[in-house]
Amino acid sequence: MLDSPYTDLSRPPLSQAALRRAVLRPGALWTELRVVRRTGSTNADLVSAARQGAAEGTVLIAEQQVAGRGRLDRTWEAPARAGLTLSIVLRPSEPVPAWDWPGVPSSRYGWLPLLAGVALVDVVRRLGEVDAGLKWPNDLLVGGAKCAGILAEVVPDGPDPAVVLGIGLNVSQHREELPRADATSLAIAESACVDRDPLLRALLREFADRYRDWRATGGDPVASGSRERYFNCSDTLGRQVRVLLPGGDDLVGDAVDIDNQGRLVVASGGDRTAVAAGDIVHLR
Repeated sequence: MLDSPYTDLSRPPLSQAALRRAVLRPGALWTELRVVRRTGSTNADLVSAARQGAAEGTVLIAEQQVAGRGRLDRTWEAPARAGLTLSIVLRPSEPVPAWDWPGVPSSRYGWLPLLAGVALVDVVRRLGEVDAGLKWPNDLLVGGAKCAGILAEVVPDGPDPAVVLGIGLNVSQHREELPRADATSLAIAESACVDRDPLLRALLREFADRYRDWRATGGDPVASGSRERYFNCSDTLGRQVRVLLPGGDDLVGDAVDIDNQGRLVVASGGDRTAVAAGDIVHLR
């Protein structure tokens, strides 16, 4: 019984059968969905599956992830059934004639984690009824603290190029269960919803809508409305920021834009620099 998913009734397990009935429908983006009780990393699992030809729209959800990876190979772990931990396979370079979707150039793949962020904000604001925003490039902030992270990994090999998009949302964690002092959960933020099932269904629905718009325009962030939606959710744009660049240098300036590749544009000393990767510190 100690290993039973019903030992903590405040954290009930997700139903794979119910979720499959809800989201695997003809004409839907989602083509396969599995819920596993425990894994090392859903992203690592689906990177392997993508190399073997896993279809676009494959979803893997873990009730507990023990070797989760974030940006810069940071590790992440949470108690079983305390959050939403999932990864999905996308193949944006493939045209889809049935939906009149052209292929998306790889230069625009940087928008995928931003689309996921917008979907998360929409869900948390609507179902959770809490204040939420996005810290570029991959953090969902609730009340100014990190509540979710997003990681996109390109899989260039295999039958066709793929992107595996991972999302981790803190739902019912208590303060002492969080790995960092600057993290939070929906429960701590007194969210109106800490039931993972409706949160997951809404997230898959919202992301599918955002992805369809983006795909239909060949990944054009302006024509698809993605850029405007992101601007409305961003907690970084309009702020003075310090960017900790991968090479060890710092860039201080004003976050003024997101370009067509999903990069943050920072204005500093009369110059504008497009940043593809780096840790962001909000200065004001």
